[in-house]
Amino acid sequence: MRRKYFGTNGIRGVVGDLITPEFISKMSSAIASYMLDKGTMVIGSDSRLSSPSLKEEVISSFLEQDIEVIDLGIVPTPLVQYAVPHLHAQMGIVVTASHNPPEFNGIKVIDSDGIEIDIAKQKRIEEIYETEIYQIDKTKTINKITEMNLTSEYVDQIISLVDADLIRKSKLIAVVDGGNGVGGLVTPHLLGELGIKVVSVNCQLDGKFPGRGVEPDPVKLSTMGFVANQTKAHFCVAHDGDADRAIFGDEKGKIYFGDKSIVLFEKWILQKSNNKQFVTPVSSSSAVSDIAEELGGTVIWTPVGCIYVSRKMIENNSILGGEENGGLFYAPHQSVRDGMMAAALMANILAESKEKLSDLSLKLPQYFQAKEKIMCPNELKFRVMDHIQSIAQADEVISVDGVKLFFTDGWILIRPSGTEPIFRIFVEAKSSKNVEVLLKQGLSLVKQALKKYQ
Repeated sequence: MRRKYFGTNGIRGVVGDLITPEFISKMSSAIASYMLDKGTMVIGSDSRLSSPSLKEEVISSFLEQDIEVIDLGIVPTPLVQYAVPHLHAQMGIVVTASHNPPEFNGIKVIDSDGIEIDIAKQKRIEEIYETEIYQIDKTKTINKITEMNLTSEYVDQIISLVDADLIRKSKLIAVVDGGNGVGGLVTPHLLGELGIKVVSVNCQLDGKFPGRGVEPDPVKLSTMGFVANQTKAHFCVAHDGDADRAIFGDEKGKIYFGDKSIVLFEKWILQKSNNKQFVTPVSSSSAVSDIAEELGGTVIWTPVGCIYVSRKMIENNSILGGEENGGLFYAPHQSVRDGMMAAALMANILAESKEKLSDLSLKLPQYFQAKEKIMCPNELKFRVMDHIQSIAQADEVISVDGVKLFFTDGWILIRPSGTEPIFRIFVEAKSSKNVEVLLKQGLSLVKQALKKYQ
């Protein structure tokens, strides 16, 4: 279902281009008008320079429609998602652009169950926005704003879901790289409550994200890895801008792609559960299938995007899901990706196994991966994607999301980003040499299609 404004994870754009105070005000009015039950809306924001003013626009639009607002302040997205059902609110909004560069911003719209609203609701909100039929009463003067801090309750819930006593006895050391984002406000505190000695890197808030950038790309996390090695830490963890993702590194300072950590979580958590379903997007490693087969479980594949994983977990009553970008979904806490929950679970695994993370990693199925991206104007994405599908050839082709090409020695996934004007290319193979070959092949397909329309 094609949408004009909503992407894979909410609405995002460059501030001053798509994202203006006027746009946010009108879109927020449309969202507020969509709320059938004019109850309570919970709001939070990330640390971007533009977030405070945009949050005020959102709040004003909701107050104009007689909707009470609970303001959580500057917080991680998962904390807002926790707060919505916890407070029995009707909706939540996070002013954030997640992992996008600092010139971007946007909003994520959270449903009453704590999960982002589905695509049908996104379409309906876009229709209200386009028609500008809002339910605004300009004669009212409303000031129903409550400021609230739920960090302690949120942290306490996470701690209740791990073996806190065992973790405390293990005397672990962890390095936390907050990326100058909101994860630095919560993860060091959470791990400290679990008796873990925390060394912080880039945990001071800065809306320009000067430390290593806002996205926790493993190639940009060398400082975190170096600090982990020098401090003899048991693990290190880095977050994206709104801290719903977690990228891990081991005691040697080696940083892993998200595929490695989600497979470790899959193996460790599902081996103890009767429910051995693992929900994951088509972009994930074949290793998730290997582990599922080893455990006698199943993999449920979804399109790329956390909303698809969350909704599929609810539909199938699954307890665990994961994304190759470092998103972990743990249903006993909440069926959304949560970087803080992931950090606590990693500490639990290390405390219980009494093994080094590097050794645990070596016991997992070994694959080589590579990722690349190519700029593509948003207005050309669908035509370029259609052309790629028409010319792509492989042993097997699936189109759950974009196009995934399977070969005897690996696979290529090509899909348009739902948040940026780019195409993403993911490849995987059993050898690094074959990864290079497949990556060149994937890039060639995209460039060939772009040439046709540019």
